[in-house]
Amino acid sequence: MKYNNLINGQWVKPSSELYIENKNPANREDLIGLFPSSTSDDVDKAVNAARQAFEKWRLVPAPRRGDILKLVGDKLLSRKDEIAFEMTREMGKVFAETKGDVQEGIDTAYYAASEGRRLFGHNAPSELPNKMNLSFRVPVGVGGFITPWNFPMAIPTWKLFPALVCGNTCVFKPAELTPKTAHTLVEIIDESMREVLGRDYIPGVINLVHGKGSVVGEAITGHSDIDLISFTGSTAVGKRINQVAGASLKRVSLELGGKNAQIVMDDANLELALDAVIWGAFGTTGQRCTATSRLILHEKIHDEFLNMLTERVQKLRLGYGNDKNVDVGPLVSEEQRNNVHKYVKIGIEEDRAELVTGGEFAEDGDLSKGWFYKPTIFKNVRPDMRIAQEEIFGPVLAVIKTSSLDEAISILNGTRYGLSSSVFTNNVNDAFRAIRDIKAGITYINGATIGAEAHMPFGGVKETGNGHREGGWTVYDFYTEWKAVYIDYSGKLQRAQIDNY
Repeated sequence: MKYNNLINGQWVKPSSELYIENKNPANREDLIGLFPSSTSDDVDKAVNAARQAFEKWRLVPAPRRGDILKLVGDKLLSRKDEIAFEMTREMGKVFAETKGDVQEGIDTAYYAASEGRRLFGHNAPSELPNKMNLSFRVPVGVGGFITPWNFPMAIPTWKLFPALVCGNTCVFKPAELTPKTAHTLVEIIDESMREVLGRDYIPGVINLVHGKGSVVGEAITGHSDIDLISFTGSTAVGKRINQVAGASLKRVSLELGGKNAQIVMDDANLELALDAVIWGAFGTTGQRCTATSRLILHEKIHDEFLNMLTERVQKLRLGYGNDKNVDVGPLVSEEQRNNVHKYVKIGIEEDRAELVTGGEFAEDGDLSKGWFYKPTIFKNVRPDMRIAQEEIFGPVLAVIKTSSLDEAISILNGTRYGLSSSVFTNNVNDAFRAIRDIKAGITYINGATIGAEAHMPFGGVKETGNGHREGGWTVYDFYTEWKAVYIDYSGKLQRAQIDNY
């Protein structure tokens, strides 16, 4: 089946008339569909449509815009299992995880819907008599949204829903590897707009342009009529986007890489810590920016915990994520699997690091049809090794030994990233020291490094991003401008910023 772009309220073919195959990573014989290989001309049309739509959309009352997102949430809820099944088929992670991905979109829709009634301004007293000072939030304009393949529902909703409720219009480029989930989401948004607005429907508020990042993403980033960019992906691409978009002073939000660590102290609940690292390191086949890619173990429990971990990891069941009793799905593509294997070979070659388990393709039986990789653990890893410093984005865990909490925190902080972090301890003083001293946007105490909640800020420090946050109340600052308003009813010219004393 061929799918098309949504531009100005119409589903249209790409100007190139070329399409890209989308296949199941667990079974490359399973063709999901053909999706547009769009060009800069398609981006131009989408941006022009969004620019025209903005002048009408910004005037729709924010609570009414929220009503649309409430209906989007209802539709996602009613189709949750169907969407999750197709997402697993497209992206690979197990059904329980894709259901969670859809639920994140539902939660974000309902949260954003309620924010339509809470886009509060701030008032302040004037320094002059008979004068009133007010402030309001106003939309920024046309947004360009570039999203990754690992959370093909949740991450787009984190961006699109707040942008829309704030009154912005959208040009959305999803990842080439997960276009169908994006198509379904945009279809639901457009349907909901038509149902709520009726004859007042505004075409061009949401535009979907499929295609390659090097073509469509570049065109969006450099387009003169786009006012803001929101991107989630690699740090290297984020730097490129920041450079290009910065030339025209676009507002840019970047959510980039991570090299997250879980610390396990000698007083920790080891069974709980074990469950957490299994989930953190091998959930989504390690393909999360928040994945646990480093495990820092106190020397007193190091050997015991590593033995427990190895035994559990070797029992993990690989397979197609829509089948029952599967723990770990495939990597998303052949390229991704090859990149993971490249890092495993680097780890084997690095001085002293020892491969404990995994480290090879999984190709038994039906696994040979997909891009499966055995969950992998290295021990005797030094903090400065490449497998402990660089984002692998796969089911590879580097285990590092430590002798104290201070040393563990120093190791955790010792990368160029700072997204998520985790500490397992039953010592409340150590827990609060860790919260204070860890350099990361997210810290879990006695929890895994993965598991964001839609109503909390999400993002990191250092090369994980550029300071903005997604999720929660903080994201609404990115999608609005502040307008200060002064109302003088004194009947005379009063001058602020002049010495009135």
